[in-house]
Amino acid sequence: MNSAEDNGIDYSMLQSRLGYKLRRAQMVYFDVFFEACAREGITPGLFSILAIIYHNPGLTQTAVSVALDVDRSAMVAAIDKLEGMEVVERRKSKNDRRSYALYLTEKGKTFTERLNQKVVAGEKEFTTFMSDEEREGLLNLLDRIIEARKK
Repeated sequence: MNSAEDNGIDYSMLQSRLGYKLRRAQMVYFDVFFEACAREGITPGLFSILAIIYHNPGLTQTAVSVALDVDRSAMVAAIDKLEGMEVVERRKSKNDRRSYALYLTEKGKTFTERLNQKVVAGEKEFTTFMSDEEREGLLNLLDRIIEARKK
């Protein structure tokens, strides 16, 4: 029995709406992701920035904001926060003196690796209801949805 049946509310018009189901699923999963990040005093958005910089040291703030589809003005405040936590540092860009390249500090690398392990553990615990093949299939389908919007 699902929650729609439990509370006596008729959700029939929404049950076949892909956007509704994606949003509900995102909200359920986001709680798991948020909790793993919150234990380390960080938001999922900041984790995303750290993950991009971890694997792409030297990107500019603009490049990171484009990669994550985040407003550039929001990126400045986020990098300021991460810099204040001493996990990210700005360095003058070698290619463009007007911009800064972003790097993780040694503390930032360790922090990001530990945080990633917690996120992975939370996700693994959460996804016990699906097989590895289903998980990979879902990731592939979500990638296709994201790419379809870019076309």
